[in-house]
Amino acid sequence: MTDWIIQTITDLGYVGIFLVMLAESLFPPIPSELIIPFAGFAAANGQLDLFWVLFTATLGAVVGMLPWYFAGRLFGLERVRWLADRYGRLVTMNAGEIDVAVGFFRRYGPAIVLFGRLLPIIRTLISIPAGLSRMRLPVFLAASATGALVWNIFLTMAGYILHEHYELIEIVLDPLSYGVLAAVVLLYLFRVATWKPSRAGR
Repeated sequence: MTDWIIQTITDLGYVGIFLVMLAESLFPPIPSELIIPFAGFAAANGQLDLFWVLFTATLGAVVGMLPWYFAGRLFGLERVRWLADRYGRLVTMNAGEIDVAVGFFRRYGPAIVLFGRLLPIIRTLISIPAGLSRMRLPVFLAASATGALVWNIFLTMAGYILHEHYELIEIVLDPLSYGVLAAVVLLYLFRVATWKPSRAGR
């Protein structure tokens, strides 16, 4: 997998990084943790500029969160709860879980958006309660960009610093990346299989 990721980043450069982060924000099962560190490897090799790696990764992450934010804002809480109980299997959420998410969001506000960017799966789903709560767009963008930038700095610098031990890291990460990806997919499939509406019969 590492060879494929490196090749993709090498071929598409900053556009590839942007698209990967865009997709990661749109679709929870895609783990940026398996991809962005290799942009750091590429930067350490002199193939990419570290600043533009961070910029395009963060931009892609923030742009990818906007559809979820606007979906929550436009549809409204009641309509989203109704849709979640009927078509929520694909995102593995029901109305009850949306209520919990909105409750946490209203209690902790923008801090959830910022720190939620550090958590897999959650980093995508937090955009929905932000929109449902009609959080001001500039505040949402600022919190999202800050959280995404912090996480991308961590991932990119991990790849950049470990560049000197690339061969050893590749031996460890290649099978590990397959394992992590498999675990993410299995967890997602389990959630899909066990999903049910929170208001049965409605």
